[in-house]
Amino acid sequence: MTSSHRTDDPLAIAEYTPGGQIALDDSERWPSLSPAGARRLEALRTHPLAPAWVHATGDRLSAEAALRVRTPLPVDGWLERHLEVARRLPAYRRHADELVTLADFPLITRDDLVNDVSAFVPLDADLEQAVHGSSSGSTGRALLIPDDIEDTARTFHLLVALAAEQGVEWSPDPDRMALAHVVHQRQAFTYASVISSFDQATMARLNLADGQWPDRSTRARFFEAQNPQAVSGSPTSLAELLAPELVAVLRPLVIFSGAMGLSAALRAELVAAYGCPVIDIYGLHETRPIASSADGGPFVILDRRVHVEIVDERGLPAARGERGEIVVTAGENPLLPLVRYRTSDYGTLVEVDGRAAIADLEGREATTFLAADGSRVACVDLTQQLQSAGAHGWSVTQDATGGVEAVVARGDARRIATTLEALLGRPVTVVRRESLSDLGEGKPRRYVSLA
Repeated sequence: MTSSHRTDDPLAIAEYTPGGQIALDDSERWPSLSPAGARRLEALRTHPLAPAWVHATGDRLSAEAALRVRTPLPVDGWLERHLEVARRLPAYRRHADELVTLADFPLITRDDLVNDVSAFVPLDADLEQAVHGSSSGSTGRALLIPDDIEDTARTFHLLVALAAEQGVEWSPDPDRMALAHVVHQRQAFTYASVISSFDQATMARLNLADGQWPDRSTRARFFEAQNPQAVSGSPTSLAELLAPELVAVLRPLVIFSGAMGLSAALRAELVAAYGCPVIDIYGLHETRPIASSADGGPFVILDRRVHVEIVDERGLPAARGERGEIVVTAGENPLLPLVRYRTSDYGTLVEVDGRAAIADLEGREATTFLAADGSRVACVDLTQQLQSAGAHGWSVTQDATGGVEAVVARGDARRIATTLEALLGRPVTVVRRESLSDLGEGKPRRYVSLA
């Protein structure tokens, strides 16, 4: 099998060369690493079936920090304290006297962070706690985000809590990997690690793409040996879990999806294959997790330091029940206390069992399509039909003349063509692919209309 890391590969990127980005040693990556944890880590790193690890990373938690991150941050009165911190940020301090309430703060965008992220970092921030993560977003403009190590570790325990809400008892098991985070890319950072705050159980970031393994049998045997308790990833990577050789050996307690929309069809197939909860998490790197859905319904806003608004196209508060852009105030990451951050995602604020939730969530753009009668059709209407026809994912494009092409992963192509043509009143070309990965790497633009 051809490796994407061959030196003669014209598409190879140096930073994805195994061992090419090593900076710290193990005592710095895991200050509280025990002999038992070190043995588990070494066994994972050197497992004969393991892929070539591209990177080495650890949570950098002291023993005291590993205890702290198991408990969520208190939420009582957090917003008022958060705004006090924000008024002192370089981005706001010249106008701090005018920023009395949340509504007084201006909306900010990703471009504001790209242009000067330091303006949104507190001047007294503890940079000893900082690592940086990169986010390319849907626009491709790279953004380096200051991540707090305790906040990052606490997010893992949020996953444990969400699993518990679904009746899943997820506790450390020395004989099982705690978490396998999977991607499906030509080149990607992969690493073996331990989770200091989870009894130093192992975890790994793994690339499921065929070129990263000698063959699929090796991939399956490695997963069987590690027996991960939980698996997380984007729908593109999770769709790979439906490969028969993986279904035969994996026994996850819970599966977490994120980064892009999880279709109802893919959720149903994962539940049928593994018989465990599949929890869809909505969030951004900048904001951290915002809301979750365990049943395919509205995304319930998490009980943490996050506040959600919906605004209209003018940036003004949307009427109750009106669809609009999701704006988030996020206070979990002390190194990036965001206020009224425009996500470029769209939805409707509703209530589920007394809790605020986001319905009709659609990522990245509120695209409308031109129907033959001159009316505009919202992309959410297309989503409903594509979901109903069993598509795992899709990209629907309308050109300047009104012509429509839908490229879909799985699903009933004939039914999709029939329903979309009925919805738009014009012919629709449907191209069916076998898997989500066939739609391309990364987060695809699901809807584009030039008409």
